[in-house]
Amino acid sequence: MADTGKLAAVALIPARSGSVRVPHKNIRPLAGHPLIAYAIAAAKASGVFDAVVVSTDSEIYARVARHYGAEVPFLRKAGIAGSTSPDIEWVLHALDALKAEGRSFDAFSILRPTSPFRKPETIQRAWAAFTGAEGADSLRAIEPVEQHPGKMWLVDGERMTPLLPEALQHSPPWHSQQKAALPKVYVQNASLEIAWTDMAVRTGSIAGTSIVPFFTEGDEGVDINGPQDWWYAEHLISTGEARLPAVDQPPYLGPFDTAP
Repeated sequence: MADTGKLAAVALIPARSGSVRVPHKNIRPLAGHPLIAYAIAAAKASGVFDAVVVSTDSEIYARVARHYGAEVPFLRKAGIAGSTSPDIEWVLHALDALKAEGRSFDAFSILRPTSPFRKPETIQRAWAAFTGAEGADSLRAIEPVEQHPGKMWLVDGERMTPLLPEALQHSPPWHSQQKAALPKVYVQNASLEIAWTDMAVRTGSIAGTSIVPFFTEGDEGVDINGPQDWWYAEHLISTGEARLPAVDQPPYLGPFDTAP
C-alpha cells in the first residue's frame, strides 16, 4: 500500500493504439525502453499510488505495460479508444471496472506516456499541492505559452477579428503591444492531472470547476506528439539537457511494430 495517509490514489496511464503521426508511439522505444515504461516507472517510484493501471485497447500494449510492472486488468472498448474520444469516457470505464473488482479510490491521476520526462518527484510535488488545496476539484499541469493568444485572430472571409475580444479593450490593443507587456498566459501540457474520483463520477468531468495550477519545471512538461517532438526528445537525452526517470526493468524484447 502506498503511503498516502487515509487517501487511496490510482495512477491511470492511457495508451490507445491508434496514434497516427507517430504510429504506436506509446510503445516505441526511446533510450532503450518503450515510451510507456517511463510513465509506469515514475508512477511506481513516486510512492503516491496504491495502484498503477494502464488503459489500452491493445493486448500487445498490455503485455508491454505488465512487463514494466503496471496492471492491465481490462482492455478499453473500441468505442472509447478513438482519436476524438474524450478522456472522461475511458477514465470512468477504468474506475467502474476497478470498482467492480471491489477496488475504490479517493483520487486518480492521469499520467500520459507522451510526457516521458515527468519524474517521481514531479508527481510527489503535484500530489502535495493537490491534497493541500482546500476545495479543489482537480489539478492540471501548465506552462507559459510560446504564442500569446492576445496576438491571435479569427478570419471571416476577407476580414479578421481578435480571438480574445478583451484585446480591443486596451490601449493600444494587445495585438499592437510587445509580448512582455501582455498578461501572463499559460497552456496545459500532458505531464499530469489529478482529480477526486467522486467529483468525476458526479459531474462527468475530469477537471471540475475549481482547478489548481501545477507549474511544470524544466523538462517535466515536454510532450511528444509528432515526429519532430520525438527528434527533440532524443536530442535532449543525447545532450544531457533532459533526464528520464529510472526504469528498474530490463528492456522489453517483444514486438513493437505491430498491434491490433
